[in-house]
Amino acid sequence: MSIQEFREYMASGKPVIGGSEVHMMFHKLSQEALQITAEINGKYHTPEELQAFLEKLFGHEVPESVGIFPPFHTDCGKNTVLGERVFINMGCKFQDQGGIFIDEGALIGHNVVLATLNHDLDPANRQSMTYAPIHIGKNVWIGANATVLQGVTIGDGAVVAAGAVVTRDVEPNTVVGGVPAKLIKRL
Repeated sequence: MSIQEFREYMASGKPVIGGSEVHMMFHKLSQEALQITAEINGKYHTPEELQAFLEKLFGHEVPESVGIFPPFHTDCGKNTVLGERVFINMGCKFQDQGGIFIDEGALIGHNVVLATLNHDLDPANRQSMTYAPIHIGKNVWIGANATVLQGVTIGDGAVVAAGAVVTRDVEPNTVVGGVPAKLIKRL
């Protein structure tokens, strides 16, 4: 299975069955991601060097205006797309098999988790997975230690408070917080 076939499969919404070809591709891509992130996180790199690592990790061009402060972790890497002027702070963890799309000007705080996968609740099928993409709009700010779950879209200009767990879509130009995240105010 090629990277493009993997991305197309993951965009299709078809199930990921434990032991299937796409599931085995998860394992292959995770090993590559572990190697690249170990290099990213192992010592200091200039912003230019980090951009080159991100392009290798994500498998496509990354805007020069993207900023990242390691350490950074992902268990796939090949299904993340970043817009211009995105900033990712230290300690973030992206589980991007289902797709992570971060639009221009978004700020991702310390230790943010973006999780696009979930396991089947039936113990007999626990190795199988559901997935859905995460979409983060323009100029969104996600505070430290927040978690965003599969299938969530965060609208342009929204703010996710530190420590929030976002389980459903966030309207543009709002502030949400809590577990699960709820509307705090409109901007």
